[in-house]
Amino acid sequence: MKKKEPIVLPSIEELEAEITRQKRKQTQHHLLRNALYALITVAAITALVAILFMPVLKSYGSSMSPTLEDGEIVVVIKSDSAKSGDVIAFYYNNKLFIKRVIALGGSVVDMDQEGNVFVDGSLLDEPYLTEKAVGSGDVEFPFTVPDGQYFVLGDNRMTAADSRSNIIGCVDPENMLGKVLFCVWPLNRLGRVR
Repeated sequence: MKKKEPIVLPSIEELEAEITRQKRKQTQHHLLRNALYALITVAAITALVAILFMPVLKSYGSSMSPTLEDGEIVVVIKSDSAKSGDVIAFYYNNKLFIKRVIALGGSVVDMDQEGNVFVDGSLLDEPYLTEKAVGSGDVEFPFTVPDGQYFVLGDNRMTAADSRSNIIGCVDPENMLGKVLFCVWPLNRLGRVR
């Protein structure tokens, strides 16, 4: 018959050390679980805010160059109102366009052969342009913007499809997604859209 080994009980110090270790482990699990819940909540709130109030869009084409280049990612704040100079995103035929508001409803827009734009007889200061151009379009100038609508132009006047064309025409606030506020990608272009 085999001799039974005596049972060795841990000392009080060993028990206290084990209890402290278990409490620390439970605290770490609790903190990790709470951090995970907080991250999930923040991500859900961020997604909800982005969807409801601040959509993120990708710019396509060169019609807003040099302000926005092809492929840049921008943040839009939802709004159906704008002022002259704002860059807005709007829908036309289920496509999203980004253009600059030049004039509001009731204003008279004119354009000369050099590409200078006049609103209500005053030359528009356009520091965002690198080159002025008449571009193409079938709207006859001077043009009176219909009440409650926006006359928009791309910053690259040679290639932009905008309010100079009767196809797109003026933008109704009901078709506006909002104002383009920030460029967030690429990082070297990070900043406010002006």
